[in-house]
Amino acid sequence: MLAFWNQVQLRHAPRFFLLRGQVRPHFEVPARAEVLLAACREQGLTITTPPDADPAALYAVHATAYLDFLRQAATAWATLPDAGEEVLPNAFPSPEALASGGRLPAGLVGQIGWYGTDLACPIGPHTWEAAAAAAAGAIAAADAAASGDSAYALARPPGHHAYAARSGGHCYLNNAAIAAERLRAKGAARVAVLDIDSHHGNGTQGVFWQRPDVLFVSVHGDPNRYYPWYTGHADERGGGAGEGGNLNLPLPLGTGDDGWLAAIDAGIAAIRRFGAEALVVSLGFDASRDEPLNALTVSADGFARAGAAIGALRLPTAIVQEGGYNLALIGTLLGRFLGGFGGG
Repeated sequence: MLAFWNQVQLRHAPRFFLLRGQVRPHFEVPARAEVLLAACREQGLTITTPPDADPAALYAVHATAYLDFLRQAATAWATLPDAGEEVLPNAFPSPEALASGGRLPAGLVGQIGWYGTDLACPIGPHTWEAAAAAAAGAIAAADAAASGDSAYALARPPGHHAYAARSGGHCYLNNAAIAAERLRAKGAARVAVLDIDSHHGNGTQGVFWQRPDVLFVSVHGDPNRYYPWYTGHADERGGGAGEGGNLNLPLPLGTGDDGWLAAIDAGIAAIRRFGAEALVVSLGFDASRDEPLNALTVSADGFARAGAAIGALRLPTAIVQEGGYNLALIGTLLGRFLGGFGGG
C-alpha cells in the first residue's frame, strides 16, 4: 500500500487550546505525524511525497473566499498592532445574526470568526502550507484508489470537522471530502465516506448534505455529551436531493468494542446497499480506550477487526487520517488497522 506524506506538514504547530475553561497544550502536535510515519515504515508501506494539491480539487469542496482567507490570514494578522502569535477570533456570528442580515465583515478580526466554528483552529505562519500538503496527500490517495488500488494519506492537520467555508476541531481543509470529490471527478459514480473517528464528521456531513452521489456514514460518540455537540444525531438524514444519503450512528460514551463494531457493520451494510464504487475512510484513533479524549473505549483488537471488516468490502479505498492523540499508542493502532484491512 502507498502512503502519502509531506514533511511540510510538520511545520504547523498550534499552541492555543481551550479545555474546560483552561488554556492547555494543543493535542494536534507535529509529533503525532512522526509517530504515524514511523508506523507506516514498520508496516512496509511505500511512503511518497504527493504532488502539490490540484487547486481544482480544493475549489471543488471549499469556497474560494475561504481558501483565500486561509492562505493570507497569518500574513495579514502579523501586520496588526499587538497581535498574538496565532490567528484567533474573538467573536462568531450567531444564527440570529446570520438570519437577520449578517454578512462577512471587511476587517480581518471579524473575518476570523466568520470563517471558523470554534477556538480549536489557531492559524500560524505555516498552517496553510501544512493543510494544503495534507489535502495533497488525500488527493493522491484518491487518485490511487481511482486506479483500483488502496492508499493511506497521513493527513495532518486532519479535516473532517472543516465545512466548505469554516474551520473547526483542529481541521482547516476537509481532506476526506476532497478525496471523495476527487474520486467522483475520476469517474466513480457513487462514493461512500465511512468516518470512524470518535467525533462526528460534521464538516463532511455539511459538504455532502444535499448530494445523492456521496453517502456519508459516521460512527461516533453521542453528540449530546461529546464534540461537536450540535450535529451527529441519528435523524440527520440529508436534505433535498441528498435525503437518505447521510447515516449517523451515534453511540453512548463507553460503548466498547462490540457495540462500536456492530455500528461499523451497520455502516458497511449501508455502503453495500448504496452501491459504492469507491470508499474514503476517515480514520481516527480517538475512539481508543487509552485516548485523552476517549469516548468509546475501543481496544487495539477492535481497530484490527474494524480494518478487516472495511477491507472485506473490496473497494478501492483512500484511507485519510483524522484524530488520535495518544502518542504512545497511535502508531500501534495504525498498524493494527492496516494489518486488518490488508487481510480483510
